[in-house]
Amino acid sequence: MAADEKKTGTAGDVEAVITSYNQGEMLREAVRSVYDQTLRPAGIIIVDDGSADEESIRILKEIETDAGASVPVQVIRQENRGVSAARNTGIRNTSSPMVLVLDGDDRLKPDYIGKVGQMLRESPHMAAASSWMQTFGALNAAVRPGGGDVTAFLSRNCCPATHILRRSAWERCGGYDESMRSGFEDWEFFLSMLETGPDAYIGIVEEMLIEYRTAPASSNIKSMDKRLEIMRFIIEKHIRTYQKYIADALLGIEAVSMGRLFKWENEILHALEKEGTVSSGAEEFLKYPTYGDGGMAAAVRIVSQLNTGKDREHGKG
Repeated sequence: MAADEKKTGTAGDVEAVITSYNQGEMLREAVRSVYDQTLRPAGIIIVDDGSADEESIRILKEIETDAGASVPVQVIRQENRGVSAARNTGIRNTSSPMVLVLDGDDRLKPDYIGKVGQMLRESPHMAAASSWMQTFGALNAAVRPGGGDVTAFLSRNCCPATHILRRSAWERCGGYDESMRSGFEDWEFFLSMLETGPDAYIGIVEEMLIEYRTAPASSNIKSMDKRLEIMRFIIEKHIRTYQKYIADALLGIEAVSMGRLFKWENEILHALEKEGTVSSGAEEFLKYPTYGDGGMAAAVRIVSQLNTGKDREHGKG
């Protein structure tokens, strides 16, 4: 519960849906982070997607029967059908115009519902809204997605899976695709929502209001092994949008690639200048740079800067 009851209120137009699958104590942390909101939701629906371990089942029951909970909690249990089906079940059982979607292993900072919900209320064309993320666990970092309209989402996902959506937008787009069980279901869902209106967009509060758990074995990390396969599925499902904005899609992907290439280029240069050696992969790149994708230009810049530095050391600069 909140440490200071006087500073809390209720957002009567927001309900929370938390999905759960064998998450044990992590689920309790997620639920507690909703209880601790300065602006609490009108209710919480936990959808358990077929948890099988005894600890998760026990904790779920404790949450369900907690008479002192600061927010009404309803638990829906279903056979394991994946996170998309669990989210759809939860949202289908809400009645509020806005729904917070939260995974059972993540947490919210106390101002999340207050600030993200207000952004959504003030912008009628906004289909959903979220915030920047602070990761914890395997990686401690600040992640800053940018949101945007449908063109921004063609090359990559620009919104966290934790977000507050407009329930009407969920209804119009048909909800999450329940056939997607290998990852990126939230990216595809955002594209579907953004296709429901010409002015639709997703907003982002530029504060770290989500605490996102990271682990090497998480579904988000594992899904990268199938990224190209899943991207093909998304492109084919939304082919009309990709055809309409083909330039935006390709340039968006190219911008991401260029940004990563420049960072990798700087890292190679730094290693060479400081240690005089690089990894075998970087060494192979310098010996056999790729062509037509900016690789050769990067190799030229690296070698040129190294030679310039050597000339200065020998008084030739």
